[in-house]
Amino acid sequence: MKINPIVFAVLAAALYALNSPLSKLLLSSVSPEMMAGFLYLGAGIGMFVMHVFRRNSNEKPLSKRDLPYTILMVLLDIAAPILMMTGLKSATAANASLLNNFEIVATSLIALIIFRERIGKLLWAAIVLIIISSALLSFEDMSAFSFSIGSIFVILACTCWGLENNCTRMISGKSPEEIVIIKGFGSGIGALIVALMLNVPFPSLSTIPLILLLGFASYGLSVFFYVYAQRYLGAARTSAYYALSPFIGSFLSFIILKEQPTLLYGIALAVMIAGTILVTMDSASE
Repeated sequence: MKINPIVFAVLAAALYALNSPLSKLLLSSVSPEMMAGFLYLGAGIGMFVMHVFRRNSNEKPLSKRDLPYTILMVLLDIAAPILMMTGLKSATAANASLLNNFEIVATSLIALIIFRERIGKLLWAAIVLIIISSALLSFEDMSAFSFSIGSIFVILACTCWGLENNCTRMISGKSPEEIVIIKGFGSGIGALIVALMLNVPFPSLSTIPLILLLGFASYGLSVFFYVYAQRYLGAARTSAYYALSPFIGSFLSFIILKEQPTLLYGIALAVMIAGTILVTMDSASE
């Protein structure tokens, strides 16, 4: 039975939504660098086990021609989660979740400028609204116009992932399992090397399995479904459906972490919802 690629995109979004609230909980005792490393290692280990049992020979393996995109994908996946976890240390999980929609802006603009994907009028309007919402979420004190450093780190992470999404799009015709395994082990080990160079302590032995499991779900399976969706929808269109993730993540943050939404968050949420609706309308018109 052939599954609609939109289903894969929505599954990817739902799984990634677990990342912000659950990572925020774990970051109380784990450094951002170690957190990023073990999250991606969890993705790599989990997908490797899946690959061993699944053994789908119909997928094409990566080739030497894919090497430049693969290397850049791994390097960006080292930087992005470290930036995200650093941002989560000070930003609220709800704000960080909603700011993840900035990845749509980064992905779409890079797809246009570098990879020549077409962007329609509705998507342009959505990009403007998402930028406005992201700016609102980045203000810590509107009266003093002071920026939240945590939010800035989240936006930088989304920019890295925007470029990484386009690199992944270029190799999305190849085995999704192989792509996630390379992402997981390459980026996970890279982030751990950064952590060791910074002399940050290892997390406790009881915490590591929890991070690995979260990494398998929110990075491994999420990316696995995302790559399948990109194969048929393209980078910009897949990001459109992936836009559900921040709203799910924000809701989970209020439930799990008992975070209280502010008036500024409410305004930003309304603007972000309007932008997301336009993104969805643009995707439906394709």
